[in-house]
Amino acid sequence: MNDQIPTGDEHGALGDAEYAEFMELAAEEGFDLEEVEGDIAAAGHGPLPVLAVIGRPNVGKSTLVNRIIGRREAVVEDRPGVTRDRVTYEADWNGRRFKVVDTGGWEQDVLGIDASVAMQAEFAIEAADAVVFVVDAKVGATDTDEAVVKLLRRAGKPVVLVANKVDGQSGEADAAMLWSLGLGEPHPISALHGRGTGDMLDAALEALPEAPAQTFGTAVGGPRRIALIGRPNVGKSSLLNKLAREERVVVNELAGTTRDPVDELIELGGKTWKFVDTAGIRRRVHLVEGADYYASLRTAAAVEKAEVAVVLIDAGESISVQDQRIITMAVEAGRALVIAYNKWDNLDEERRFYLEREIERDLVQIPWAMRVNVSARTGRHMDKLVPAIETALAGWETRIPTGRLNAFLGEIVSSHPHPIRGGKQPRILFGTQAGTKPPRFVLFASGFLEAGYRRFVERRLREEFGFEGTPIHISVRVREKRGTKNKKK
Repeated sequence: MNDQIPTGDEHGALGDAEYAEFMELAAEEGFDLEEVEGDIAAAGHGPLPVLAVIGRPNVGKSTLVNRIIGRREAVVEDRPGVTRDRVTYEADWNGRRFKVVDTGGWEQDVLGIDASVAMQAEFAIEAADAVVFVVDAKVGATDTDEAVVKLLRRAGKPVVLVANKVDGQSGEADAAMLWSLGLGEPHPISALHGRGTGDMLDAALEALPEAPAQTFGTAVGGPRRIALIGRPNVGKSSLLNKLAREERVVVNELAGTTRDPVDELIELGGKTWKFVDTAGIRRRVHLVEGADYYASLRTAAAVEKAEVAVVLIDAGESISVQDQRIITMAVEAGRALVIAYNKWDNLDEERRFYLEREIERDLVQIPWAMRVNVSARTGRHMDKLVPAIETALAGWETRIPTGRLNAFLGEIVSSHPHPIRGGKQPRILFGTQAGTKPPRFVLFASGFLEAGYRRFVERRLREEFGFEGTPIHISVRVREKRGTKNKKK
């Protein structure tokens, strides 16, 4: 941990001089400068053009998306129906930035969850500036592909036809057969091996409008990122749909419907927030295989990228060990924390009584977490979610001036000194707040401070300064005994 006290919490509009100063500060604090530059660039950019990747199930859409964005982000497995929601990623090709949207497989005349998946793909087409239509060249054009063509013609969007799974010259003839779809020249590619994807992307960029010019001078950061996490089937996707006021993600009684984290910009309380729906975190992740395993990894990554973790708990069921593990994951990631007890409208008085007892018993370690009782189905108490998030963020970003902190620590030492152990009494000499998001403190002491005394210091910090809704990290540096180094020599 850096002992230097960071200065200048506020970084407003960035001119050239301010930008250089900010990058110098980031270097001193040990940040990855490429990531910092990317964040600033994203904040200074207008809305990016959108490229939707469409096709029937198992033609290689997610593999192609991973190829376009240059990393294995979208969940891929050798069976149809892995992707269900429309998931947006930022991409860059030949210096041009754009957004690419991965979609679930579109099928006609389907029911249930497959119909919801198809609807999400149709939403993606409507929102896109251009469409990449992926067809399996080895199979050829099917009736479903013909139906997709009709859908695309009705939408009136520019279309780039892609013949996937063309691994060599022998497949070129199969790709040529797709001229029959009437969408122009098919671009033969292998999304798995990268063959032909460069030419395909050139064609896709010709179909996309130019991105707005990049301008520095906007506020750094953009919308605050809120991750919705919890066990499978606790109502994360239903909550996102209710907040977005549309069927943004697929909801089904089948547990584990969501697999890829889904971002959505939502206007609430006069502000724009970026909510991220995530896959349900299952027990014993190391025993889960295939798409569910990779979905769990992406959920963990989404929590790391978020600022606030909203943990959904099914209020109608007993708080489980898995609920506690999920909360611990958010705390260890250092995210601000809001616990949302969902399905509150289904609770009777007896269940509410026992729930309060369970909270006192099982969540005793996080009394500081913000709490809201909501119903994703009816929208009850949704107005309380934003104030809870804002309070958690305020605690997460709180900084205490060094002088005030040391005056507070001096009061603790004099009124509640550390217990004597082995004839010695460790003492806090001074301290500093080394950072925020979450608040991080370094205490310099004359000896080892026991865990119980550290918890006492944390509790008193919360009583004095607030820190609602955020974990606090406290580390202790013990002063070396004088003459120790000379004795070692």
